[in-house]
Amino acid sequence: MNKYDVIIVGAGSAGLMAAVAAGKQGASVLLLDKGDKLGRKLGISGGGRCNVTNNKETDELIKHIPGNGRFLHSALSNFSNKHIIEFFEGLGIALKEEDNGRMFPVSDKAKTVVDALVGQVKRYGVDLMVNSPVGSLLYDEERVLGVKLAGGKRIEGKSVIVAVGGKSVPHTGSTGDGYAWAEAAGHTITPLFPTEVPLTSKEDFIAGREIQGLALRDVALSVLNEKGKTIVSHRGDMLFTHFGLSGPIALRCSQFVVKQRAKTGAPVQLTIDLFPDKSVDDIYSETLQAAKLDAKKAVINVLKSVLPERIVPIVLGRTKLDPYVTYDNIPKQEWRELSQLLKAFPVKANGTLSIEEAFVTGGGVNLKEIDPKTMQSKCKQGLYFCGEILDIHGYTGGYNITAAFSTGYTAGSHAAHSASGGGAE
Repeated sequence: MNKYDVIIVGAGSAGLMAAVAAGKQGASVLLLDKGDKLGRKLGISGGGRCNVTNNKETDELIKHIPGNGRFLHSALSNFSNKHIIEFFEGLGIALKEEDNGRMFPVSDKAKTVVDALVGQVKRYGVDLMVNSPVGSLLYDEERVLGVKLAGGKRIEGKSVIVAVGGKSVPHTGSTGDGYAWAEAAGHTITPLFPTEVPLTSKEDFIAGREIQGLALRDVALSVLNEKGKTIVSHRGDMLFTHFGLSGPIALRCSQFVVKQRAKTGAPVQLTIDLFPDKSVDDIYSETLQAAKLDAKKAVINVLKSVLPERIVPIVLGRTKLDPYVTYDNIPKQEWRELSQLLKAFPVKANGTLSIEEAFVTGGGVNLKEIDPKTMQSKCKQGLYFCGEILDIHGYTGGYNITAAFSTGYTAGSHAAHSASGGGAE
């Protein structure tokens, strides 16, 4: 067949779900991927276990997609996180809920999810072409006409869905190919930036690798603006690395660090709250009581009983306290300053790792140019976008994959409907 109802470029989460939705309606569908394997990024998601969605209520779900999550209201009404759960369970994949609403296959294997999606795509008779990089999309003045493969072959399509991802995790095939195709259709691309990415810091104790590998559990990390006001704060686990900060809460703060750095051009002030459930007064009295109970012990050793041992010298180094002073000689003002430091330990971030090392790409196809109900381009008829190429980004924890599945399903179902003569909806 030379002409398809729907051509989908990119066989990741969004592209596979678009193929399912279009195939389900009986459309003739071609799914193209430049790699040799379908669902590569999906196959490594969730640490190889594939966090298929998050079970939070819609409003809460959208709050966890700080990059234009509200745009997803229509797509989520078409195909919500609850529909995603029903979809996979309907294919015989048992799911389980873990912390913070994250949904995983009981098998703990991403391959289970990928195989089920690919199996469903094949069941609907979708034509698959791997190792088939697209060089460009074909347009006339008003609409998309098909695709031109890098080798020169032209394939006609009534609709084309671009689902090639962003620029993050490029070894899975996400190398930013789709942005030029979007621009050729008249779209604008909002500035791209890394998000859900580790933070970099030039602090002496980080450069000196003094606490490399130290994990902090259940702490709060805040990003401050140039006036010292909190922009955002996230609570959970983090990790000191040889280059800066990583772990879930550092990743969640990363987009705010990028934006603040772009705004001021200066390193961004972070603070770590080592005791998020306690006030400064609580910390003051409890640590002082610990020192009193071991009155002959040097405070550096007392603090090792309440803090991770490797961080104690670094914390004390930021105070005027003598590390070897004992309880009877503790200066109360300095002890209060220590308590304040434990509530807001300062770390300057000078940036993040690169967009290629990020989990998610920030920025993308401008959402003002996309119909939120159908994912169709407002610049070219028959052209659709879904997944990470759009200017949508969420936190890790099943939110980005939910956006990909939801926009993919919406694009696939509407593209098929339009191609069958149903017209744009």
